[in-house]
Amino acid sequence: MNLKFVGAGISTISCAGSGIGQGFAAGKAVEAVARNPEVESKIRTQFIIGAAIAESGAIYGLVVSLILIFVA
Repeated sequence: MNLKFVGAGISTISCAGSGIGQGFAAGKAVEAVARNPEVESKIRTQFIIGAAIAESGAIYGLVVSLILIFVA
C-alpha cells in the first residue's frame, strides 16, 4: 500500500532531471548568442523546441506520480 508513494517519489525525479537539462540548454543558448548574435532567432527557436520536449518528460513523470498516488 505505501509502496505507491515510493513509486510516486521516484517518478518525480524526472522533474529534477528536466530542470537540470533546461538550465544547461539555456546556458548554452546564451553562450551561442553571445558568440554569434546574427543567428539569435534560429537559436531561440531551437531552444524553445528543446525546452518543450524536455518539459514534456517532466509532465509525464508528474502524471505518473499523480496516478500512482490517487488511482492505484
